[in-house]
Amino acid sequence: MTDRVRHLTVTLTEDIRVDDVESIVAAIRQLRGVSLVKRRVVDGADHLARMAVRAELEVSLHEAVRRAFHSPAGRDGSDY
Repeated sequence: MTDRVRHLTVTLTEDIRVDDVESIVAAIRQLRGVSLVKRRVVDGADHLARMAVRAELEVSLHEAVRRAFHSPAGRDGSDY
């Protein structure tokens, strides 16, 4: 017997105004087996989460560039 799916989550590629997203919500409601479609309005926590992800990526990128373009610590007199 195969597993059953009860819940799907759809994440948009970018924030869309509430009035502009209505056509997407209406289309999803028309799909067979859909009983509920909820919208979640962007809030401060969303912005903070995005900022945290960007900061993490910046640190990772900086570290990767540092490792790729700097010689090992002590060989050129730097701490890197």
